[in-house]
Amino acid sequence: MTRIDAQTIEDIAIGAALLGTGGGGDPYVGKLMALQAVKEYGPVTLISPDEVPDEAVVVPTAMMGAPTVLIEKVPNGEEVFRAFNGLKNYLGKDIFATLPIEAGGVNSMIPIAVAARLGIPLVDCDGMGRAFPELQMVTFHLYGVSATPMVIADEKGNTIILETINNFWTESLARNATVVMGGSVMLSIYPMTGKVLKKAGIKNIVSYSAKIGKVIREARQRGENPAEALLKATGGFELFKGKVVDVLRRTEGGFARGEAKIEGIEEYKGEVLQVKFQNENLVAIRGERVVATVPDLICIVNLETAIPITTEGLRYGNRVLVLGIPCDEKWRTPEGLETVGPRYFGYDLDYVPVEVLAQGGEKQ
Repeated sequence: MTRIDAQTIEDIAIGAALLGTGGGGDPYVGKLMALQAVKEYGPVTLISPDEVPDEAVVVPTAMMGAPTVLIEKVPNGEEVFRAFNGLKNYLGKDIFATLPIEAGGVNSMIPIAVAARLGIPLVDCDGMGRAFPELQMVTFHLYGVSATPMVIADEKGNTIILETINNFWTESLARNATVVMGGSVMLSIYPMTGKVLKKAGIKNIVSYSAKIGKVIREARQRGENPAEALLKATGGFELFKGKVVDVLRRTEGGFARGEAKIEGIEEYKGEVLQVKFQNENLVAIRGERVVATVPDLICIVNLETAIPITTEGLRYGNRVLVLGIPCDEKWRTPEGLETVGPRYFGYDLDYVPVEVLAQGGEKQ
């Protein structure tokens, strides 16, 4: 059990934005919500999944929609509490704790705000170990947990309760509702017991996010190269260094879709890397060779500061480091790859682990 204070929030925001692989929303708005809640209600208690009683109910809280929308449509701050309390009332049970559904900028911050304001613990666990664009793309789904009942709330005061026949229907219906509600909403989803969470979740993601943020911060304070410290802390692989020369980005069907073109510098001069994304970075292609794909993490950071850059934040002229980080082993199972592998997203590619590709392994 540990406490999450203002400095820890700052570190988590950076670390989770990195693990969000370009998605999960810019942490700035969520960070303000979390900092305000901690300032007003006190630090949040972070507990491990093993500290959750087997029969206790836990519920992830999150934002759903295109991260680009948050640039102009800022939450009013009450949506997520209406979603959380709406699900609590619907279940007719007390909710013991909340947790992030994914590691991502805004989606790692929202549960902190909820935990602080409601005086409940935050569980050091999530359902992805990174960020993915669709609701069924969580390890909870792999273990047969239903996404519903779930509650969606927008800034206008609208609330929707969903009960669906499977998690793919949850994604389809909720995505369409999100588009109608302005492109982004807050939600409470995947209610489950502590017993299920211990099997189905990815553990230690909040503390891991905080560790990454702290490593970057302390390296910068010491005047060291934060990118090198980041690679060491994550066990990641350098995929490319370069300057962003083109970004094609569109908001479509509740997602931010597109690709970025990066021209190489230093030892990569004369080469080009393409990164294709759907909220999150999905595939990185160096010249004609694929160097990383989902479910491994493809992260883009500022070359000088190692601060993560989200897909909506990519701009012409950004000098960046692109790194690949191995995903959680749950995603490398046949069921995991069927759910989040490159073929699910429409790419005619077999998954090869990033550590194999980094050693010169080729796509099949």
